Amino acid sequence: MVRWLGAAAVVTDQSGWLNFYRIDPADQPFADDPDLWAKLRMPAGIRTAFRTDAPKLTLVTYAGADCAPVDVIVDGALAHRLPVPPGESTLHAPLPGRPAKVEVWLPQYGDFKIREPLLVGGDAVPADDNGLRWIAYGSSITQCRTAAGPSETWPALVARQHGWQLTCLGLGAQCHLDPVIARTIRRTPAELISLCLGINIYGKATFNRRSLRPHVAGFIHTIRDQQPETPIVVTTAIRSPKVDGNRNAAGMTLAEIRGEVAEAVHALACVGDDNLHLVDGLLLLSTDEAEQLLPDGVHPSPDGYHLLADRLAPILLDAID
Repeated sequence: MVRWLGAAAVVTDQSGWLNFYRIDPADQPFADDPDLWAKLRMPAGIRTAFRTDAPKLTLVTYAGADCAPVDVIVDGALAHRLPVPPGESTLHAPLPGRPAKVEVWLPQYGDFKIREPLLVGGDAVPADDNGLRWIAYGSSITQCRTAAGPSETWPALVARQHGWQLTCLGLGAQCHLDPVIARTIRRTPAELISLCLGINIYGKATFNRRSLRPHVAGFIHTIRDQQPETPIVVTTAIRSPKVDGNRNAAGMTLAEIRGEVAEAVHALACVGDDNLHLVDGLLLLSTDEAEQLLPDGVHPSPDGYHLLADRLAPILLDAID
């Protein structure tokens, strides 16, 4: 039996399927928006890592439409990117047949479950998982549906480069400072936490000028109840050519939302939170880069996610120094 990393819970149902949860299943009543719960059931960032000399890996999957692929990494390099068809499928991945470290990254997007992986002709020994524990919370730009594969989302790229243990709470269209997410982060051990805030709040007009700043502060206060010293990096929304300059239904522009998030961070720093770090999202992509790398004016392309990883990695490293 392999060990799954990055999941709050893995539950085997009566039919033998492994079901993945990115928050405690007992918290479903507090995350009962259907789309939020669906996103929390998607296995973004969830993977297994083991050492084996088996020559073949077999995966039996069950997926909905539009599921992202499964990535198989061998000794740090992408060996197989396996498309996941709708319904039940059997996926095969040849392995070297010599001692090797194998990682299986599950789809970052889509309704997905799996049976226990089968190694043909060998056994699995769990690989070391002693790296820095990092929780990444954000929107679809952290879930990264449009990345080339689950090992090439920007959080996965950063985590793989530095040997970090990732817990991904990227939630497409559902990054709204929900208290249940703050409580999940609060009780999940971590040496680094990143929060990318703003684009979903803009899109759904979740808060207005009166309510946004206190909700950002309250979200961080909840985390601090149990993680008082953990570095927290707060990133405001990246450039978004499609919506920048337009007012949403709450009367706010994305620039104003960036400003309110920044003011909340400054206020917390002023009262003594010395491990809180602010990143201006406008600095992560230039105007020209945003035009080239955001095909729909909001979401990065695969190359865009690689660039975000390159830009964010040194910022996150600075926060833990």
